[in-house]
Amino acid sequence: MNDDRFILSGRLVRLVPLEPGHADFLAAASAAGDSELYRWSPIPQGAAEAAKYIATALGWQQEGTAVPFAIVRVVDGAVIGSTRYWQIERWAWPEGHPRHGRAEPDVCEIGYTWFSPGAIRTGANTEAKLLMLTHAFEVWQVLRVCLHTDARNQRSRAAIERIGGKFEGILRAHRMAADFTPRDSARYSIVATEWAEVKTQLAQRLDVRLDR
Repeated sequence: MNDDRFILSGRLVRLVPLEPGHADFLAAASAAGDSELYRWSPIPQGAAEAAKYIATALGWQQEGTAVPFAIVRVVDGAVIGSTRYWQIERWAWPEGHPRHGRAEPDVCEIGYTWFSPGAIRTGANTEAKLLMLTHAFEVWQVLRVCLHTDARNQRSRAAIERIGGKFEGILRAHRMAADFTPRDSARYSIVATEWAEVKTQLAQRLDVRLDR
């Protein structure tokens, strides 16, 4: 990708390119979480796991299928989690088509999103999603953004629905779960024609958080 290292800045959080030097910070961010909080998500525990987690993400970035970030809290510069674009696709548009020859993705997924316990319900997730969706739809001009979560993860499913994701169905035995079983995934998406409405709703939700 020609723009696979960029920063997305908001009022609460800043998404910066994930780097090996973030390993200790990610380990610290996840250390305070109890087992129930991260039950359904593959969160790195400890510096060694965090280093491997980052190496995998950067490998996907080299392949052009992911753009990973560390999530930094603006007020104090603390790393409070991670997220990424992934499953990035560029479709084989025929010559003469307006989208032929584009370097930017046509569709992508947002996933591997997690936060330290203290960042939950602070507006950080709302703003992170607003920043990423804005870049995806308005800079890359993607046609669709997908989001998946473990079908058992009711908290994550509710969060996706709150940001405007439309439920598409359950993908059976879709991926390996955090508990190393075949995971059924709840699939959600936002398409380009829905983005204006979703953006307005996200901005309003964020304003409510900031006004508290």
